Amino acid sequence: MKSLWAILFFVFCLVRSGLAQTEPGPEEGGNEVQVWAGGGHSVPGGTQNTEAFDAGARYGRVLTDAHWPWILRGRFEYAVDVVPVYTIFQPLETAYAWGFNPLVLKWNFVRRGKFSPYFELSGGALFSNKNIPTYTNTVNFSPSAALGTHILGEKYNWSLDVRYLHISNAGLGYYNPGLNTVQVRLGVGRFWKR
Repeated sequence: MKSLWAILFFVFCLVRSGLAQTEPGPEEGGNEVQVWAGGGHSVPGGTQNTEAFDAGARYGRVLTDAHWPWILRGRFEYAVDVVPVYTIFQPLETAYAWGFNPLVLKWNFVRRGKFSPYFELSGGALFSNKNIPTYTNTVNFSPSAALGTHILGEKYNWSLDVRYLHISNAGLGYYNPGLNTVQVRLGVGRFWKR
């Protein structure tokens, strides 16, 4: 328990020191790179008593300038995720997987001070050493939706989001109960424009 408090204190100090000045947020023609990790627990609507942890890296490109009125005003970003770490803790066995999300559609709302909120829809595939969920298939698809914010710092930014992740074999196997998790994801990265 003491080590958890030490880690949280360390993260707080990093975030606080990084907020002295802010880097530019998402802007048209800009790029985003990020490393991230997330985890969560299963929710009703699929396999129960299962936990998921994943970690990966992202490259994104902001494609538009600000559009839409008032609270919806923002910029569209297209990104790709590589996910070398998927760990699914199932009741009978733990499965290890890797995946990629070639379709990440992200709406970056206009910046509000040091915060740059976003909404995201993504989809991809994952390949595992054991069936996910148990008795199904080793090839699955992983659509997700997230709502979060970037916390812009001097050189880097932190991102924090809540994500709904669905894992399903989409009928590739005879049995397809699916796995639904709600995750919290933390990332560190930066935006830059050439």
